[in-house]
Amino acid sequence: MLILLPPSETKRPGGASRALDLEALAMSELDPQRRAVVDALVQLSADADAAARVLKLGARQLADVEANRQLLTSPTRPAIERYTGVLYDALSVSTLEPASRRWLGAHVMIHSAPFGPVGALDAIPAYRLGAGTSLPGLPPMRRLWADAVTRSLARAAPTFVLDLRSEAYVSLGPVPAEVPSAYVRVVSEGEDGAVRALNHFNKHAKGELVRRLAQERPRVRSARSLQAWARAAGVALRPVEGSTTWTLTIPAP
Repeated sequence: MLILLPPSETKRPGGASRALDLEALAMSELDPQRRAVVDALVQLSADADAAARVLKLGARQLADVEANRQLLTSPTRPAIERYTGVLYDALSVSTLEPASRRWLGAHVMIHSAPFGPVGALDAIPAYRLGAGTSLPGLPPMRRLWADAVTRSLARAAPTFVLDLRSEAYVSLGPVPAEVPSAYVRVVSEGEDGAVRALNHFNKHAKGELVRRLAQERPRVRSARSLQAWARAAGVALRPVEGSTTWTLTIPAP
């Protein structure tokens, strides 16, 4: 099973590893797209005012422009440690045992705007770039990434993909139609039986789900085996009939 996670706007600064090595990232065939985006982002960030306008940054976010300017020289962290925010706080990778961390490295990719999907343990620097940003001199992110990422996912030949990305990042590389997959939506069911979609708790529930999978490390090779694991684990993760969408139901907040 391959799990696809979204990135987070917030990131942990600094790092202890060497500078970014694009050739060391997973899915090396995406190197042309990665180099194009990184070069454009670094070049844009040489002009702080222009970068702030393109990236839609406020006065308190200008440090992000400097992070982009130093993208090729700043220290790196494993991607799963770089991101912060609700999903990654719930995943809490720093509190997982080494076997769970290794499992994340083997089964999880995080889909970023500048690098495309990267392995959970791939080393990346801090940056600021969202899925909807268009960089000067480049086509829109969707046109730049989508076909290339979809081809890479097909080439990776996963037996099953659990897609926990937001719709914005799905558009930057849909899972190939021929690959069995589940796109997860988090919902709550109230005492009145009404089902409601969630936002903040959506991210938290996804982080908890990945943490649980990393701790139990089930062998998931199909929709059926994922459903069997969820049933045994008491996780309300179920397919929606007639589609690749699944619902993860949590108690009403």
